[in-house]
Amino acid sequence: MSAFPVSLEKENQLALRMTALGVREADIEESFVRSGGHGGQNVNKTSTCVMLVHRPTGVQVKCQETRQQGLNRFIARRLLLDKIEAAKNGFVAARRTEMEKIRRQKRKRSRRAKERMLEGKSRHAAKKAARRPLSMD
Repeated sequence: MSAFPVSLEKENQLALRMTALGVREADIEESFVRSGGHGGQNVNKTSTCVMLVHRPTGVQVKCQETRQQGLNRFIARRLLLDKIEAAKNGFVAARRTEMEKIRRQKRKRSRRAKERMLEGKSRHAAKKAARRPLSMD
């Protein structure tokens, strides 16, 4: 009997992904809490919401997408693997470079850059002034 209410193929893909990322089932702390929102009496009476914590990395995931606890367990594991993979593959580094770029953009211009920019603006203003029609004052 399978551990999750999904096809055996999906369960095998999850297991392969866990081994590829080096995540063991023993490293995952699983707890069940009551969900909220849609689902009616089933949600209010049963603990269908799944909380997973990956102890080595400290990554935490909470899933209450469906009314079935077993399916939420499967989805929560996928979300946990997504977060761990994102952290390992350097999306954190990409975010850091994006923040550095914004910081550089907000930084004050150097004196030379400011002079060059103002020079260009005055050149543009002179060009526009030359296009104006002559007034008969």
